[in-house]
Amino acid sequence: MEQAERTQWGIELAVSFRLVIVTMLVCCVGYTALIYGVGQALTPYTANGSLILNGQGQIVGSEQIAQGFTRPEYIWSRPSATDYAGAGGSNLSPAGSALRERAQAALPAMAAEGPVPRDMVTASGSGLDPHLTLEAAEYQAGRVAEARGASREKVLEILRENAFVPGMGLAEIPLVNVLNVNIALDKALPH
Repeated sequence: MEQAERTQWGIELAVSFRLVIVTMLVCCVGYTALIYGVGQALTPYTANGSLILNGQGQIVGSEQIAQGFTRPEYIWSRPSATDYAGAGGSNLSPAGSALRERAQAALPAMAAEGPVPRDMVTASGSGLDPHLTLEAAEYQAGRVAEARGASREKVLEILRENAFVPGMGLAEIPLVNVLNVNIALDKALPH
């Protein structure tokens, strides 16, 4: 290899190396810092995880991630395909038998008071949906009221006060955030 070729090759290598470094700084550091800054400026609550604190300032959960509630005095979340340990849906086909079998296995845990709402026996697409239909929450009102020594009507009132329709009214089905409604139940009806 001639001296001129080696020099040219060295120059091209140095230019390529500098280009890689600049690209990494722009894409990895600059873009990340920009998105972080925009999130902190425009929506700091959601950008920081939508964390909910108790009266002592301790984190009790996030409004955006489901938690497994199993005690009778609480509204239970939808079943989770990942046992609330991380994102990942079940990917079960509605036409397949596995989804039906899992739903049937969940039915005995429900104190059958009529037809069980579907979101009480099926996991969400993400496996961590923090919301439940108001219908599914109301279905559990009798168990919650009995465990808290309160009237079913009072539990229903709390559920309805905490219900919302997502999508600025574009959706029709009212939902409740399970963690928020359980906190509201603890405040209004301590057990």
